[in-house]
Amino acid sequence: MTDPEIRIAGSERLIVSSSPHFHSGASVGNIMLLVILTLLPACLAAVYHFGLPAFRVLALCMLFCVGGEAFFSKCMKKPLEINDFSALLTGLLLGMNLPPGTPSWICLVGSLIAIGIGKMVYGGIGYNPFNPALVGRAALLVSFPQVMNTWQTPGLDAMSSATPLQELGLLQQNALAGDGAALREFLQNIPYRDYLLGKMGGSLGETCALALILGGLVLIALRIIRWQIPVFMLATVAACSALAWLAKPDLYAPPQFHLLSGGLLLGAFFMASDPVTSPMSRLGATIFAIGCGLIISAIRLWGNYPEGVSFAILIMNALTPLLDRATAGKPFGAQKKVVKNA
Repeated sequence: MTDPEIRIAGSERLIVSSSPHFHSGASVGNIMLLVILTLLPACLAAVYHFGLPAFRVLALCMLFCVGGEAFFSKCMKKPLEINDFSALLTGLLLGMNLPPGTPSWICLVGSLIAIGIGKMVYGGIGYNPFNPALVGRAALLVSFPQVMNTWQTPGLDAMSSATPLQELGLLQQNALAGDGAALREFLQNIPYRDYLLGKMGGSLGETCALALILGGLVLIALRIIRWQIPVFMLATVAACSALAWLAKPDLYAPPQFHLLSGGLLLGAFFMASDPVTSPMSRLGATIFAIGCGLIISAIRLWGNYPEGVSFAILIMNALTPLLDRATAGKPFGAQKKVVKNA
């Protein structure tokens, strides 16, 4: 401006930078550390139920992920940023997605894939389109299905067993073949209290629904994650499973079974809500969460694989850029387009 009456004094010293112009004071390291702390109760529950094997898996995954990021950073000649705790969180989430009896070398392979392919190949934290821990888990699940589907029951005398979702799937197949007595007995005696406290076979992240719920609520209260993603994701799974159960109560399990079993709670609160790989707008986050819930429900209810949380989140991660573009708001002060009459 040339008018001296409205000219800003010292305007030559003004620096216009990209947003955000106001900073809350929270750093990436602080946010990652808070997520780790809210996940610790579920980790402690896993160690309580499965003992030292669970601690070994969690510790190795965290160690390998931190070491893997240091290795890839050196190879790519990038500054070392392991002090932001993001690699530590990736390792913790990967470990929570593994069975307690996972061999150490599987933990190493999964960690290197999670960090190298799921994160560093895109440029590091903030640039990865997919959740790195889920990339590692999906790669292990496809490459080593026997190891990834070998579960144990909690306790000192751990034995190989099926997860509740696997057991339900087998009983449903028998019921469709004409033997539905075992399925009816299973549906009438579902131990919801055991599921809530983690007394069931599964990955380490399926061991205590109560701890995951409490940790997720803390993240929502601290505004670390958006409430739309876990709420609409869980509500969609509950609605779809309720409709199937009401239609055929002798074949399908009630919605509370699906909410408390499998990796749904871990995925909804700690993985789908990742701010890097989920949409930025509220509407986009809502559509993202509903999409995750629909895919999970379709796989669980009608697919041959008993669990679908990881694949659902990864598929919706791929659609996040499209959702961001479709739900982006208009800049402040933007004028509406004027439609001219022909």
